[in-house]
Amino acid sequence: MLIVLSPAKTLDFESEISVRLPEIAASDRQPVLINQSRRLAERLKRETPAGLRQMMGISETLAELNHQRFQDWEAPHPKQGSKEALFAFQGDVYQGLKAETLTTLQIERAQEQLRILSGLYGVLRPLDRMLPYRLEMGTSLDGDWGKDLYAFWGDRVTKLLAEQMEHNRSRFLLNLASNEYFRVVKKSILPAPIVSPAFKEVKNGKATIVSFFAKKARGSMAAWVIRNKVKTEAKLTQFAEDGYRYDPKSSTSSVPVFLRQAT
Repeated sequence: MLIVLSPAKTLDFESEISVRLPEIAASDRQPVLINQSRRLAERLKRETPAGLRQMMGISETLAELNHQRFQDWEAPHPKQGSKEALFAFQGDVYQGLKAETLTTLQIERAQEQLRILSGLYGVLRPLDRMLPYRLEMGTSLDGDWGKDLYAFWGDRVTKLLAEQMEHNRSRFLLNLASNEYFRVVKKSILPAPIVSPAFKEVKNGKATIVSFFAKKARGSMAAWVIRNKVKTEAKLTQFAEDGYRYDPKSSTSSVPVFLRQAT
């Protein structure tokens, strides 16, 4: 299968990577859609900090930081200042994924099976080196392409995912991304079905999605799939990390539901 995740706002470009990474060519550490990323970066370089603040709905401090990031942005990415995407993102999803616990062989498997959707990069492989940035997929960034990033990326992201699915002979795409990011994927172009798990907390007999826990569970499932070489939808229902259990009564083939008791 192929797995897709959302990126994270929280980044870590300071810590050293504590695991041994697979040996791959330097050219394979550059994001595949880097030329499109360069076009976006050039557009964003023209924005003032005040413009970024209004566009992204962020604080003055964050606007100044990201203005400088775009001024410094260059491609191809230099080794100094860039970092592998799987280890650069540090939000809730990546707390659940715990990339530093994966072995070298598992990271190599992730390189084939895992893709991170990105407002700036379109699609990132785990070992693609990226520069620090902030650009959410839902940002209304206009240009000659249209009014937003969904228009900018068009079919590019989906076609890249479809190519990898065909290469992997994927039986389905495991969607562990948020709605904001997965909206960029054009489902009709994909060569196999989509499975989008839901993770819910049960309290007083009622099951609800709690964003923080659901995000961590998505990362946990991604790591579990990679560690256990999961290939089928049937095997996916065996996921039982962090207290979650598959609930056949509330599940469908496209939305398997995993429940756990609220703490």
